[in-house]
Amino acid sequence: MSHNEILESIRKRNPNEPEFLQAAEEVILSIMPVLDRNPAFTKLRILERMLEPERLISFRVTWLDDKGDVQLNRGYRIQMNSAIGPYKGGLRFHPSVTPSVLKFLAFEQIFKNALTGIPMGGAKGGSDFDPKGKSDNEVMKFCQAFMGELARHINHRLDVPAGDIGVGGREIGFLFGAYKKIKNEFTGVLTGKGIGWGGSLIRTEATGYGLIYFAENMLQEKKESIKDKTCLVSGSGNVAQYAIEKIIHLGGKAVTSSDSNGYVYDEAGFTQEKLDFLKDLKNNRRGRIKEYADKYKCVYVDIDSKADHNSLWNIKADCAFPCATQNEINEKDANNLVKNGVKLVGEGANMPTSIDGINVLLANGISYSPGKASNAGGVATSGLEMTQNFMGSNWTREEVDAKLVGIMKNIHDTCLAAAKEYGKPGNYMVGANIAGFLKVAKAMQAQGVI
Repeated sequence: MSHNEILESIRKRNPNEPEFLQAAEEVILSIMPVLDRNPAFTKLRILERMLEPERLISFRVTWLDDKGDVQLNRGYRIQMNSAIGPYKGGLRFHPSVTPSVLKFLAFEQIFKNALTGIPMGGAKGGSDFDPKGKSDNEVMKFCQAFMGELARHINHRLDVPAGDIGVGGREIGFLFGAYKKIKNEFTGVLTGKGIGWGGSLIRTEATGYGLIYFAENMLQEKKESIKDKTCLVSGSGNVAQYAIEKIIHLGGKAVTSSDSNGYVYDEAGFTQEKLDFLKDLKNNRRGRIKEYADKYKCVYVDIDSKADHNSLWNIKADCAFPCATQNEINEKDANNLVKNGVKLVGEGANMPTSIDGINVLLANGISYSPGKASNAGGVATSGLEMTQNFMGSNWTREEVDAKLVGIMKNIHDTCLAAAKEYGKPGNYMVGANIAGFLKVAKAMQAQGVI
């Protein structure tokens, strides 16, 4: 089948799922040379099987709010592929959660997990529940109700969820406590746990740190470094916070951060003191980023949801790190990045750049890394947390960080090697898709038609 025939087949099977179809299209276009070279994969319909979830679980979540009123949400777990290991992928609590969003995330997770070198399959889950504006007691009640159903479908050798948007340390704690109560056992069924009860050092920082480690490898390919580079960062959650922190550590200058209301442009750059304020603002007080601009007297811009571009990406810089959400860089944003001298775009979020935006970046020679490669540090360190849980031991901060540095270097080199082998030297997107696909496809081939 041609890539157009495969795409048409996927569209018919998955109507009204734009996010999933976008993720599928990007991969399909990249791996057609692999299918041409390996006709057995086509005969076994490996790609089509990879695009179909092994299991899609949907369930009702009912819980009582602080007023005693009954609340109703939907819960999901999509177990996409287990060819190379137990299902692994985060839980997202956000009103935007739909089967399409989770299927795209679960599909991306297959490749991301394969690239880490740790035996983990791909999955994703979550709910349309919004933790914002809820009391700790309401979040706990929801998490307990959610886990009351999810516990039927996960365990430490089958499916090990983690956090994602809306699911941080607080939520993981409530979810883990509920699972332990239901199953009457203490196992590593969730990652992102607290230090002292099964968690791993560096896990909190891992996605943001890993993103910048990957970018540093990209720059070193060109005999450069992030030192003295001006960097745009979107988002103000976990990934953005620790990406900014590692930029500071390596001598770069991060000048932006954003939330769903707007963004700040601090021309002087973040310092550790300013970042600590941002962390407290977003993690503890759950405030809006405008407070940062008010305190440090820098530029604040409201985000116009009706605009055809995001002016955050229209600021002069050397590097850009989208760390907020999917499709935050469109074609116009990408052209603005090119116009303003950006030479590297590293994705910290999942699929934050549209296909048209990616094409603009690649056509203009921008070094571009897809999230499945450059934000894999989080799930890689989740895999290290799983390993520590299996062993019943805890590694030091230095040990975990060294392993993370090595994993991101290996992912970088693996992507470059695969891209070169298939005639696309320097194309990290093609390399990531091909390397991830080959690993999973060979495992599926070996295990038969199941």
